Amino acid sequence: MKNITVIGVGYVGMITGACFADLGNRVCGLDINEERIANLNQGIMPIYEQGLKELVDRNLRAGRLSFTTSYEEAINDHEAEFVFICVGTPEGVDGEADLQYVRAAAESVAAVMDHPLIVINKSTVPVGTGDWVAEIVRKAQPGTIPFSVVSCPEFLREGTAISDFMNQDRTVLGSRDAEAAERVAQLHLPLRAPIMITNLRTAEMIKYASNAFLATKISFINEIANICEDLDADVREVTAGMALDKRIGPSFLGAGIGYGGSCFPKDVKALAYMANVKGRHPRLLQAVMDINEIQRKTVVLKTQEILGDDLSGRTIGLLGLAFKPSTDDMRDAPSIDICRMLQEAGASVKGYDPVAMEWAGRVIPNIELASDAYELVSGCDAVVICTEWNEFRQLDLDRVKELMRQPVIVDGRNIYEPSDMKKAGFTYRGIGRG
Repeated sequence: MKNITVIGVGYVGMITGACFADLGNRVCGLDINEERIANLNQGIMPIYEQGLKELVDRNLRAGRLSFTTSYEEAINDHEAEFVFICVGTPEGVDGEADLQYVRAAAESVAAVMDHPLIVINKSTVPVGTGDWVAEIVRKAQPGTIPFSVVSCPEFLREGTAISDFMNQDRTVLGSRDAEAAERVAQLHLPLRAPIMITNLRTAEMIKYASNAFLATKISFINEIANICEDLDADVREVTAGMALDKRIGPSFLGAGIGYGGSCFPKDVKALAYMANVKGRHPRLLQAVMDINEIQRKTVVLKTQEILGDDLSGRTIGLLGLAFKPSTDDMRDAPSIDICRMLQEAGASVKGYDPVAMEWAGRVIPNIELASDAYELVSGCDAVVICTEWNEFRQLDLDRVKELMRQPVIVDGRNIYEPSDMKKAGFTYRGIGRG
């Protein structure tokens, strides 16, 4: 059993802390947000993630997990051996990562630590941040206390994060201190995943390269989907044929309205920014971002093709608002831009999502929120599917048709078959379906 402190109880910090506690370690979660910590101590989660509440409750009851706002309590009283920095790194003005919260965490750790520590960067940070954090800690220490910095990037997918943590493809570690990296590797041994130990900067780069490659696959298949429409081919069958090639595989080849969330948009921009700073010209990364932006316009244009360019007096429903299913995350969700473009064309917009309603109401202006999918479609001239929640696949289409003003479905996630929708009496448009 190890003593672990996790700084930042947002998405990455909550999953990291709860999972390490479930592996039998003593974990203290630290956050400066007093309301969030108070809620957590009462079992109220700051995020929606399947299975997280049960995991947290179980480890709170077992005494393996606790939460505090005090650095002194989280590090010294807790006798922490490992300190994971899991704070946010929001996007800056030019796409660069904003490291103000990382700096604050490093300075606060240095100010209170009274024993040797291994500081682990779990947040996605620019290449070179590990050395920068080490320098911050050295300068902020009131006295000289040994410490080491290790990079351990996360590879979690929202909606399946607990499973991803417990069944990792790999653990990547980077450090200038081989002994510290080995100790962090020992911490991860119960996960039985391959462990790669490299230097700090390479570990940091692995995270950016991985996310940029996955984002590239998404933009690639969306480009193919648009070509499929012009050539009367079906991108779903094209993808199925491609996926049989073991060199390609099926992952991240779902054509639709593009990627969103807290990772891909921010990380691709940050990597392009780092390349530009060094005088490189990341043309492929720029194309990935351009295609993703254009793809959000596709469903709006399809809606206008059916209803007319001027959508004044029309009511459009957005079925699904979160950037992906099984999460309430609205960060860079395509639905936000789609709603804005529809409103600019004159439409009134309604929205429904199974779990993201609270956040959607905060970030999407002038949208009418419905209580369920059937209330959403009622009176709509068209419905745009923005998130592929499984419950939307099971809707009573006869009832949907009766409730709508016009039976028009623009399927931004290709959850329906065009032939089935035609038989059901809908005017249907998918993405790349020929």
